[in-house]
Amino acid sequence: MTPVSQAFADNLKRESPRIPFAPDFRAFATAGEKLAKLHLDYEKLEPWKLRWLETPGEPLSYRVQKMKLSKDKTTLTVNKSLALGEIPPEVFDYRLGNRSALDWVIDQYQVSQDKRSGIVSDPNREDDEQYIVRLVGQVTRVSVETVGIVKGLPETFA
Repeated sequence: MTPVSQAFADNLKRESPRIPFAPDFRAFATAGEKLAKLHLDYEKLEPWKLRWLETPGEPLSYRVQKMKLSKDKTTLTVNKSLALGEIPPEVFDYRLGNRSALDWVIDQYQVSQDKRSGIVSDPNREDDEQYIVRLVGQVTRVSVETVGIVKGLPETFA
């Protein structure tokens, strides 16, 4: 046992775990079921209806090099031919650590090259060219619906 885990074990011997009693357990159980289904099956969800803004004169492409969010966080530029608009503000209320799920997708789904090895990491899928655009819509749906479920919990624990 490591010194850290030993410290926690010693602490648990002295104190009872502090698990709060939920006055409305059923509300929390129902919310937990909804959240589990939403988060586990996100790839099966219908993407959030974002407004597709196509650039006139540019052939439509779904290929991502590096996406960029507008300053007002309402539009995501996918590439020079496509942007996704009308991003709901609630998307940024659902956070994974210190940033939103959408910010995480924007950061992770970009073409990059390792400086030392020269290996290129490309998240675009040749077998499913709309994957990243669809993922943005699905992550938007998960984020908005998660925020709604959490806001619907009893005030004491929300």
